[in-house]
Amino acid sequence: MAAGGSTQQRRREMAAASAAAISGAGRCRLSKIGATRRPPPARVRVAVRLRPFVDGTAGASDPPCVRGMDSCSLEIANWRNHQETLKYQFDAFYGERSTQQDIYAGSVQPILRHLLEGQNASVLAYGPTGAGKTHTMLGSPEQPGVIPRALMDLLQLTREEGAEGRPWALSVTMSYLEIYQEKVLDLLDPASGDLVIREDCRGNILIPGLSQKPISSFADFERHFLPASRNRTVGATRLNQRSSRSHAVLLVKVDQRERLAPFRQREGKLYLIDLAGSEDNRRTGNKGLRLKESGAINTSLFVLGKVVDALNQGLPRVPYRDSKLTRLLQDSLGGSAHSILIANIAPERRFYLDTVSALNFAARSKEVINRPFTNESLQPHALGPVKLSQKELLGPPEAKRARGPEEEEIGSPEPMAAPASASQKLSPLQKLSSMDPAMLERLLSLDRLLASQGSQGAPLLSTPKRERMVLMKTVEEKDLEIERLKTKQKELEAKMLAQKAEEKENHCPTMLRPLSHRTVTGAKPLKKAVVMPLQLIQEQAASPNAEIHILKNKGRKRKLESLDALEPEEKAEDCWELQISPELLAHGRQKILDLLNEGSARDLRSLQRIGPKKAQLIVGWRELHGPFSQVVEDLERVEGITGKQMESFLKANILGLAAGQRCGAS
Repeated sequence: MAAGGSTQQRRREMAAASAAAISGAGRCRLSKIGATRRPPPARVRVAVRLRPFVDGTAGASDPPCVRGMDSCSLEIANWRNHQETLKYQFDAFYGERSTQQDIYAGSVQPILRHLLEGQNASVLAYGPTGAGKTHTMLGSPEQPGVIPRALMDLLQLTREEGAEGRPWALSVTMSYLEIYQEKVLDLLDPASGDLVIREDCRGNILIPGLSQKPISSFADFERHFLPASRNRTVGATRLNQRSSRSHAVLLVKVDQRERLAPFRQREGKLYLIDLAGSEDNRRTGNKGLRLKESGAINTSLFVLGKVVDALNQGLPRVPYRDSKLTRLLQDSLGGSAHSILIANIAPERRFYLDTVSALNFAARSKEVINRPFTNESLQPHALGPVKLSQKELLGPPEAKRARGPEEEEIGSPEPMAAPASASQKLSPLQKLSSMDPAMLERLLSLDRLLASQGSQGAPLLSTPKRERMVLMKTVEEKDLEIERLKTKQKELEAKMLAQKAEEKENHCPTMLRPLSHRTVTGAKPLKKAVVMPLQLIQEQAASPNAEIHILKNKGRKRKLESLDALEPEEKAEDCWELQISPELLAHGRQKILDLLNEGSARDLRSLQRIGPKKAQLIVGWRELHGPFSQVVEDLERVEGITGKQMESFLKANILGLAAGQRCGAS
């Protein structure tokens, strides 16, 4: 007994020394985190608690299967070989005689200081059903557990750090929820129904609609927490008369706001989690609803084991989203929290397999690496609580109109001498929408400095925060509306100018064919022409009796309704008209006919639009039906040659043959 008492005393001293070291090095650690790009790693700390026998004594027929070796290690019998034992090493081991204070002071209390640095922390109670998780977290009125002790110390710390004269103002809020059959239920407001879990742009886990109750003392905490605890789902099984049928999560937020420039804000979260125990339905005798609840509990704990294994193996995907529990514990395991896992085990041999499973999970969890960092942001828009009247918010002309005739006649010496001060007050307000945040922050700090020194001058920014934000929003909306109206006015002016130009062009007698309003109905097929040699064109131009064969473009002509009596013109399509002498055209047809009757397949391929296949068709048809008599009618009888192909064939070949004859004659 003496040895056990000295061991406990030594453990308490070590815990107190570690807590003092952590609290003294808190500010230094914060500066190091800010200096480095990536926050330093922090391993998940694991503590194992062995509860005593349920009946209080260990019988000779049922000796314990677990034995503690020292304050950090234990051994358990090997079920494969009873002459061997399995040894486990953890951050802390608490035996059967350990008290609630030992567990809290040794493992939980040192992490509370991180909340005041703007970092997150979490405490998880894990273990099989009936191992004492709820007793460790809640305890009893005689032996309070982790939750009441942590809240009592945390509220005391916030009162000390947020006292008058300290640089930070602190506030504490609490939320309490349970995960029952994969449903997130608010225990502070049971009528809210199933809530959803979201993630913001910075990776923080949020639950929209979750109740938050401000607390400033432990009495406030008990007033909210005790009724909510009675809303948690519990049930009786063969192993536990009050078995937790859901995972309970108590979320405590500590908000800090700096009283002086640069007006920083920090937020620290504390997760206190009482997990439901894994159950063997063969021993618990669960049926019906209890069996469904047990299945949901075991599934979520199985996903929790998968998350731990994925983090230890460095897998690219960690299955946080496979369960509501792991989604909510994303910060605690592999995230940004200082995490403590308290594994509760039972000494009875009938719980041997559950104990081994819990110890294996705890051994894997202590290899998980978290990276805590300070959740800090700047608040450049924090302003002093100074209220302005409507006359001060308005400009000089508006203020004069708002005053009325009587006040304007009577007046007072202060308004007559205050245009300069009013302009000084209003000039920053008129430029808030375009002011640089850094400049605004410096003006705020200077304003507070002048106020602290008792300066009689007008404050630089004397608008309260809410009114200033409303004013900035109104100015921004008005600017957007003005820009929208300007754009719309320009569009309407352009439209009116276009309509006037169109009306002027339609009624002007001098503009017969306005090209700008020419409509094109669709794409037209390309027109092809045969290019004649330059020498031939020059010879034809020199000859007095020679006819020059050209392709003329006959443009589309449109007669205006107002000029029908003056210039009647016919409307024609854009087309290429072939102008050639009838003798040359007849000679070209004759040459094509001779080539069709006497030429070989190779000669026929020299014609335009005639390929190897069509040349073979023409030769075969000539062998069967005799020579051709007419070009168009006979070629249309050939199988595979259509009328459109015949038309393009004549256009492509007659002019070429005629031009060749002209060259030969010359």
